[in-house]
Amino acid sequence: MSITIGIIREGKTPPDARTPLTPHQCAQLKLQYGINVLIQPSPVRCYTDTEYQQANIPLSEDLSTCDFLLGVKEVPINQLIAKKTYCFFSHTIKEQAHNRPLLQSILRNHITLLDYELMVNSQNKRVIAFGFFAGMVGAHNALYAYGARTQSYQLPRLYTLENYEKVLPFYNAIQWPSLKIIITGTGRVGQGAQKVLLDMGLQKVTPHSFIQETFNQPVFTVLKTEDYVRPLSGTTFEKQKYFLNPTDYTIDFSSFYQQADIFINCIYWDNRAPAFFTPEEMGSKDFNLQVIADVTCDIAPLSSIPSTLRASTIPDPIYGYDPLTGKETGPFLEKSIDIMAIDNLPGELPRDASAAFGNQILTHLIPALLHPSDNEMLRKATIASQGKINPAYPHLIRFTQEPTDLS
Repeated sequence: MSITIGIIREGKTPPDARTPLTPHQCAQLKLQYGINVLIQPSPVRCYTDTEYQQANIPLSEDLSTCDFLLGVKEVPINQLIAKKTYCFFSHTIKEQAHNRPLLQSILRNHITLLDYELMVNSQNKRVIAFGFFAGMVGAHNALYAYGARTQSYQLPRLYTLENYEKVLPFYNAIQWPSLKIIITGTGRVGQGAQKVLLDMGLQKVTPHSFIQETFNQPVFTVLKTEDYVRPLSGTTFEKQKYFLNPTDYTIDFSSFYQQADIFINCIYWDNRAPAFFTPEEMGSKDFNLQVIADVTCDIAPLSSIPSTLRASTIPDPIYGYDPLTGKETGPFLEKSIDIMAIDNLPGELPRDASAAFGNQILTHLIPALLHPSDNEMLRKATIASQGKINPAYPHLIRFTQEPTDLS
């Protein structure tokens, strides 16, 4: 089966420098599978047009002849090509209201939408994701924000460096203050955050030690769900039951936010689940957190962190949150809490992240596209096809039938 894949130009604002496939990976597709690749020219992509041409991958503004169109972030509505098959992160599966018009347009134009977020293996584990790099950049930015807030040290931003290896000398040169950091989430995102803190030389401790002991060096702990979620019935916590019915549970996070200086949130959050804490708790005198790096980046009020009022950006990563008013402030103010909520964190390490992401596409997506019939991964990943929502996602049928607020 001969197919042509088009790599679209990222059109979302602010621009994203990542790409689904590097020049080397595109050449590998042609050599290994006979797949043709067209690259839509881009002035912001982390791999230049020239680098693709040097790998003998042609540039083309017109991708209408392609069988599959691969991108990273949401495609602007005016750039969609009718009746084509797209793969990108649509950020619609959780009924994100700001992307309702996008999904409605996809239905009107009979576009097939495959979402990387829904590509899972037989164990229902995601196989194509940027999560590890999101965790890495989120942890770095958390420590960047704390240094800027306290003036105790300085860190460069990762996007100013060629790759992650370039930041390691900065980590080694810093005398870190005796701060305490919480990471929630043990998946790829949390693992990425842990890597950075370990590379910084911080010590990992158990949740119990984190609460009970005093340290004269910087430490962090990683919380599993059972460390802070409690059944309302008072019975023993069971993870599978929590994931099925999160409304039957509450969160007890106070012993951690009373101790920690920084919170790095790396979980996947269900809209039905309770938040880590309330706005009222954030205004209490024993709420010790000074920096919250919300890698999860769900926007309040449907969020695990009520102070994530909006997504921040790579050029402007931090904003303040006044816990007494619940309003946004400038960053690094004495009575505010600093929020880092960039929603495209891997874009700060675009070449590293793109190469790792492309390897996942080569391993999992390309074989599936070559043999699509009855492929379970593709079936689950399909949000829309032939003008209809996948019946597996009935909540999106209701979602797309609701009116769009254009005010």
